[in-house]
Amino acid sequence: MDPRPDAPAPDRPDGRRGAWAALRPLILRLHFYAGVFVAPFILVAAVSGLLYVWTPQLEQAVHAEQLYVEPDGEHLPLHEQVRIARAELPGAEPDAVRPATGEQDSTRVLFDLPGSAESHRMTVFVDPYGGEVLGVMETYGTSGALPARTWVDTLHRNLHLGDAGRLYSELAASWLWAVALGGAVLWVSAALRRRGSGRARRLLVPGAGTSPGRSRSVSVHGATGLWLLAGLLFLSATGMTWSQYAGANIADLRERLAWTTPAVSAETPDATPGVDVGVDTVLASAREAGLDGLVEVSFPKDPAAPYTVTQIDRSWPTSVDAAAIAADTGEVVDVVRFSDYPLMAKLSRWGIDAHMGVLFGVPNQLVLTAVTGGLIAVVVWGYRMWWQRRPTRGRALGVGRSYPRGSFRALSWPWRVGVAAVLAVTGWAVPLLGVSLAVFLAVDVLLGWRARRNRPAPARPDEAGREASVVGTGAR
Repeated sequence: MDPRPDAPAPDRPDGRRGAWAALRPLILRLHFYAGVFVAPFILVAAVSGLLYVWTPQLEQAVHAEQLYVEPDGEHLPLHEQVRIARAELPGAEPDAVRPATGEQDSTRVLFDLPGSAESHRMTVFVDPYGGEVLGVMETYGTSGALPARTWVDTLHRNLHLGDAGRLYSELAASWLWAVALGGAVLWVSAALRRRGSGRARRLLVPGAGTSPGRSRSVSVHGATGLWLLAGLLFLSATGMTWSQYAGANIADLRERLAWTTPAVSAETPDATPGVDVGVDTVLASAREAGLDGLVEVSFPKDPAAPYTVTQIDRSWPTSVDAAAIAADTGEVVDVVRFSDYPLMAKLSRWGIDAHMGVLFGVPNQLVLTAVTGGLIAVVVWGYRMWWQRRPTRGRALGVGRSYPRGSFRALSWPWRVGVAAVLAVTGWAVPLLGVSLAVFLAVDVLLGWRARRNRPAPARPDEAGREASVVGTGAR
């Protein structure tokens, strides 16, 4: 029995093809096309994601002068630190403040300036002890990413091409789960068809029991991909939550099933507009309500609106409780606890934080490094397999042959209907996968039509007879 994963599957003893024998050529062809044409997008996402994993440590080293201070007595009142930051940006009103928590931390005062990109804010770093302004920089998102980390994050998300560039990362995330799952099924099925002992070792150990050449490349590609499968499915699923089209479908599903993240009330009963107890009293009230650790205090956008205080520590255990504090009395008017989140909202929060490498700190970063590094290796070995599959006779250069057409037509009608239904539902739920798959099919049909058109016509009987006569004459 041929141990190669691209070997034809045997028929059943009764002469009929089993379900897997019928589906396998179709899965193999889809895996091949997706691997050839989508893998470059996956490779870019993996490389940029690997760069991003360790940017927190990089920015802590590069911007240590803005992030850290020498302890020196007592902190200045928080409102005084905000006043100092406002003087640094005349005419700008603060959007929020992140008080120094540790003894060596600086305070961040954030300004949402006109013309700033979404989630980008100008941040003034203040020494909480002496009130010295340590620097002014643009920061991004809840993590407060500084310029270097923001640049890598944008590279990973959209290649610095704006909304149009986001299509690349969504295409990569949309296909990653399909390519990984299909490859794993093909590799495991190939291992189960092998005879003799050592099947488990050949299944799980890259390169085990193979000779140099394409068979070894297939083994390294398949076994490594199998080890990475859970991590790749996780990265794909969490990556799609940020995407434009699949992400919108996910958000709609969460809303329909009441899985959305709860938020504190933006209204204060019997508020007295114009009366403000100050940010220090608001922070003290939030601390009494149990919001410890890293927090962001958001200033009211409306005279009758409350302050909002939110925990921003995304490490384990997750601290993202939020409270609304009345501006006129300093009373807590609403609290949302992470422990009260719906389960799917919790899983979404944990998934996103783990995807970013912040949930478990350095261990999380090490796991992501292993997964993304392994993914890069799998993509490289996949292209090596394609190169090794190229024709070598009669030409010096070439590319790997695609797998034969006709796998879908070879299915029985019930299987055709089932496969078409699954692809239609998947294409609707993951639009970029559906659109790109339709493009693959269109190109494949066009190439098939071109090949049939260029195929030499079979010789007619009278022409065949004359040709044979001429050959015979020349032989005499």
